[in-house]
Amino acid sequence: MAKKKVLVMGGGAAGIRAALEEAAAGNKVYLVEHFPGIGGERIPQDRIITDRDLFSAPDLAAIKKNENIQVITNADAQELVSENGRYKVKVHCRTPRVDREKCDECGQCIKVCPIHMYDDYNEGLEWRTAIDFFNSASGNYNIFKEDMPVCQRTCPMNLDIRTYVGYIADGKFAESLATIRKKLPFPLSIGRVCPHPCESECNRGYKDEAISICFLKRFVADHEINNNIEPKLQLPAEKYPEKIAIIGAGPSGLTCAYHLALFGYEKITVFEALPEPGGMFRVGIPEYRLPKAILAKDIEFITRHGVEIKTGVRVGSGISFDYIRKDHDAILIAIGAHKAMTMRVKNEDADGVFEGVKFLRDVALDNEVPNKGTAIVVGGGNVAMDVARSGLRIGFDEVNLLYRRTRKEMPASPWEVDAAEHEGVKVHFLVAPQEVVVKGGKAVGMKCIKMELGEPDAGGRRKPVPIEGSEFVMEADTIFAAIGQVTDNSLVDEKIGFKFGRKLNFEVNPETFETNVPGVFASGDAATGADIAIRACAGGKRSAESIHKYLRGDVMS
Repeated sequence: MAKKKVLVMGGGAAGIRAALEEAAAGNKVYLVEHFPGIGGERIPQDRIITDRDLFSAPDLAAIKKNENIQVITNADAQELVSENGRYKVKVHCRTPRVDREKCDECGQCIKVCPIHMYDDYNEGLEWRTAIDFFNSASGNYNIFKEDMPVCQRTCPMNLDIRTYVGYIADGKFAESLATIRKKLPFPLSIGRVCPHPCESECNRGYKDEAISICFLKRFVADHEINNNIEPKLQLPAEKYPEKIAIIGAGPSGLTCAYHLALFGYEKITVFEALPEPGGMFRVGIPEYRLPKAILAKDIEFITRHGVEIKTGVRVGSGISFDYIRKDHDAILIAIGAHKAMTMRVKNEDADGVFEGVKFLRDVALDNEVPNKGTAIVVGGGNVAMDVARSGLRIGFDEVNLLYRRTRKEMPASPWEVDAAEHEGVKVHFLVAPQEVVVKGGKAVGMKCIKMELGEPDAGGRRKPVPIEGSEFVMEADTIFAAIGQVTDNSLVDEKIGFKFGRKLNFEVNPETFETNVPGVFASGDAATGADIAIRACAGGKRSAESIHKYLRGDVMS
């Protein structure tokens, strides 16, 4: 029987020697190595090794034969707690990605792998693929990459895509979802609405097609609710007393609240002006793309961590910003960008002209909205597509969408444009609005002009130029402006001295998300301008980290 249990961290030469010595003394040894194999830094000095020429070392063989030594590779020690002279260690193990019981060493995976990287075994004398013999002494195939994968780097949240997809491949759905939720508390929602920039950079696309990263996230989250699995909570033992206010219960605000709860803060209050939490998730994305019952599941998971959400509370009118500031130790402003930009054309204030973003909000809240006859939607982003597709769903006979550039320059996701056209939306490219045509005080159409593309603008897109003499009138019963949104920053008094950007967004330190007012942070669309939801979530997470450092007295860069 082993005398005691010993943990050795590191499977290099020194770690192997220590493990053998402790085992010889009769102890049970756990040898934890970060890399997929032990002894990888050993290079034989007595002979030349060639491809597929395995060399053996006596101590490596002894490690394998010793029943008192358990080798744990692809692993890291994450937490160490001392109790009465003993230690409890939490070890995180990563999947090796290759099923060693099924692998017959055919070598085909190496031939098709698109990744070429520094050969860390052979001292950089050659290059290797991501999948290869990592340790010639063990002869096992592994996948290992030192740097962050390009898909993970492209994801605004830097989700550990490789790990959660690997868990799904292994049938470990709970572990996959837990990996996602380490950073993102909205797997159900993001898995449905994210435009998945990660997939456009997926290296698998060089071989055939990108991995369906977004839908895999949705799959594993759906599996939990479809099988009535209760998600596990992992709250820290250490708690913090500070009071934190978050203004806005959208993607960014709720993500921040979630991560603050994971840090150990118990007094987190989220103030939301709308009657239901969710922000743009709830009132900016139509039901057919993100069912509200699905969103509610994500929000419920967040509130179970002790986050309090007060709905129907509008800061600036229902409760003053000064009051919140005096009553809390830190504040996050995450109010989104719910105010529509104007088209800057004549008569746009006429009866029958509506803000596209307000139309979506009214539809989501079951408020009365126009739904008869013909509608015109001006804009080329995803909000414009949502307005157009929602218009057909609620009863408009015809919906025409005007965009002043071509399909190639459209900011909307290509699949959203395809879906809109498939459903019957008539998209008119290279057409710009000039004036709302009014009769009897009500809009009856839009005077338009045809465009052609000129030189690229500052953003790299070719600037549309009007074609002289090409004006025409398009009739309509209702007109929606969906050309962008800005932040409604009226909740704060001018005397406080906040600095604002071009789209009325709060100017912040891009690294810490702190505004120029001490103790007040801003994230999501309120800081960046209107953007995709996953980027708002990423801002919420980073702002939580900065708030934690601020409250703990750490210096922020």
